[in-house]
Amino acid sequence: MNPISPSVMRERLKVYLIMGSVNCRSDASAVLRDAILGGVTMFQLREKGPGALSGHELRIYARCLQSVCRTFGVPFIVNDDIDLAIELDADGIHIGQDDESARVVRTKIGNKIVGVSTHTLQEAEIALADGADYLGVGPIFPTRSKDDAKPPRGTQLIRELREQGMTIPIVGIGGITPDNARHVMVDGSDGISVISAISSSNFPREAAQKLREAVYTK
Repeated sequence: MNPISPSVMRERLKVYLIMGSVNCRSDASAVLRDAILGGVTMFQLREKGPGALSGHELRIYARCLQSVCRTFGVPFIVNDDIDLAIELDADGIHIGQDDESARVVRTKIGNKIVGVSTHTLQEAEIALADGADYLGVGPIFPTRSKDDAKPPRGTQLIRELREQGMTIPIVGIGGITPDNARHVMVDGSDGISVISAISSSNFPREAAQKLREAVYTK
């Protein structure tokens, strides 16, 4: 993938689905396909938690979901696992504060997308200086999708980053639903990222459509 411009990145972040096998009630490839048809603009494979796949099974699973993304032209991002991202030639990687810095990751994956989870202004400044393509900010609202989630802070940090003049693309995450997604956008986010709002839905296509409508509501 060629270097992605901030304007394109902002569009890709509009409805960002994060999902792993432990999050799905049904076939993951079918869930992802329906979600993309409903309006998902970027996908992140996050395979963590009790019962998570590993080794050969993980690679088969990842390639299956990557194939769906390629069919629809949706960026396929890998969470944390740099070796897997390189092996699959993924479109990018998303890292947290306990992982290697964006600067180091960039030396390994080249001109791929690099996203960084941030929880403070200082973390955001470091990620920006290290060349991150976008910031994941949250949790915005209470969430049960991540066992290690920090306390929710609302959109305070997003507003703070924008007030500091940061123009880097930002995606909000944590407890976002069609009912509160617009609030996140109004306060400065370029998009919303969800796990259970789509992956746990009996109707992922409709769930994605509702989120997309909320994001694009004037």
